[in-house]
Amino acid sequence: MIAIIGTWKMCREGLMEAHEMLKSGACAADAVTHAVVRVEDDPAYCSVGYGGLPDRDGHVMTDAAFMDGTSLRMGGVMSAENIKNPILAARMLCGREINCLLAGRGAELFALRHGLKMRDMRTEASMRRWREAVPERPERLTAYTGHDTVCVLALDENGRLAAGVSTSGLFMKDPGRVGDSPLIGSGFYADDRFGAAAATGLGEDIMRGCLSYETVSRMKRGESPQQACEGALRELAARKIELGENADNMSLIALSPDGRFGAATTLPCFPFAAARGGESGLYAVDGNGLTRAISPDELAGVD
Repeated sequence: MIAIIGTWKMCREGLMEAHEMLKSGACAADAVTHAVVRVEDDPAYCSVGYGGLPDRDGHVMTDAAFMDGTSLRMGGVMSAENIKNPILAARMLCGREINCLLAGRGAELFALRHGLKMRDMRTEASMRRWREAVPERPERLTAYTGHDTVCVLALDENGRLAAGVSTSGLFMKDPGRVGDSPLIGSGFYADDRFGAAAATGLGEDIMRGCLSYETVSRMKRGESPQQACEGALRELAARKIELGENADNMSLIALSPDGRFGAATTLPCFPFAAARGGESGLYAVDGNGLTRAISPDELAGVD
């Protein structure tokens, strides 16, 4: 059984193309990379890649990671500027035993040495939004403004799982800020034996629960992807509420080795795209764990 799942409506076109690749025998790694690159290259999506929203100093700093569920190797870049496709750098780093997670200038030099394309990731639209926000300098930054990390999980015909994530992070974040996305176990995790998971939302909260690893661990204990997503998110959300904090800024997706998928959120509605076998579509899950198929028109104006 081949299967693929990704966060937000913004991944839908690339994900459906990646599903066709899987049906033609492509590996999970290639499918994941294709779907993420499609989002990174589209300036219409202001939270990923080209056209991503700047930090407080007006720089678009990207984070990305890739994990191979067979070897448990991962690669990632963080606080990287001007790498056209951060996910490609992350995938190249994935085969390394050491030096597999690079930050800032180190990540950029790696990309240059390995022939990856570089570009100014700012667009006029993203800089206009930054200039308008500068006078306000918001103290409390929130996730899901213009949407968030693109996360893609895939299973190929050989039973291999892969996970890929990419983001420009919070709008107006402090220079150097890194969220959960490039951190193994928080933003993503994949293990061919048990499943894969990825998270989107406020990274500082997602890291507190190591949500992706917790989700895969629950699948290891026999829970379905849906049960695992709901349980991991419910446990962390309950703890945050005990601490007097809100818990309205986290979402999860998961994929099992037999092609089942699941999703959970603390939002009223979290859209995601998924495909397996001959079935594909756009779905939405609510805060009660209820998932339904939706049409793109239902999410007009939503990435």
